[in-house]
Amino acid sequence: MGRVEENKQLKLTSLMDTAFRLFTAQGIAKTSIADIAQQAGVAKGTFYLYFKDKYDLHEKLVIHKAEQLFRHALEHSGYREQSDASGKLLTIVDDILYQLRDNKLLLQFINKNLSWGVFRRAVSKWEPDYAAVFEEILGSDSARRKTLEIEVYTVLELVGSTCYTVILSGDPVDLETYLPYLHRAVRAILADFTK
Repeated sequence: MGRVEENKQLKLTSLMDTAFRLFTAQGIAKTSIADIAQQAGVAKGTFYLYFKDKYDLHEKLVIHKAEQLFRHALEHSGYREQSDASGKLLTIVDDILYQLRDNKLLLQFINKNLSWGVFRRAVSKWEPDYAAVFEEILGSDSARRKTLEIEVYTVLELVGSTCYTVILSGDPVDLETYLPYLHRAVRAILADFTK
């Protein structure tokens, strides 16, 4: 990477890191582009070289943070060591949940802002291709391929909606106590799709 590209990447990283800090501290409505640019140490006009407006930055930041979670899980969870599809998927899910447990601010940011539409747009740009990863995990026979997106959506919605309160407030139980119940539910969902 040349010096110019490296400088551009540093500015982009600074803008995104600053925006994340400001959005999580005071919300998107109370955060101005001028605040982001000033605290990132760039000119306000530089902001517009990367983003249309603060909502564009916000969406790209949600996508970026979700991608970081997923990439970490793919690289560090050891999912390939599992023998069955459910075990592979649950290993990835657990890694993501532990990351969110350790970074509650990120959980609040992602959970409030990550819709299925945003997730689909995000993963369509990721390398490796998310569909290929989930085909590797869940199987790639032609019948399974037809329901793959529905399976992933169902599991993501279940995990996201049930674990938010468990992680943030330990209600009704803490994450460690809840995981076996979540695992049974995910295994049942996946088994139902294979029928």
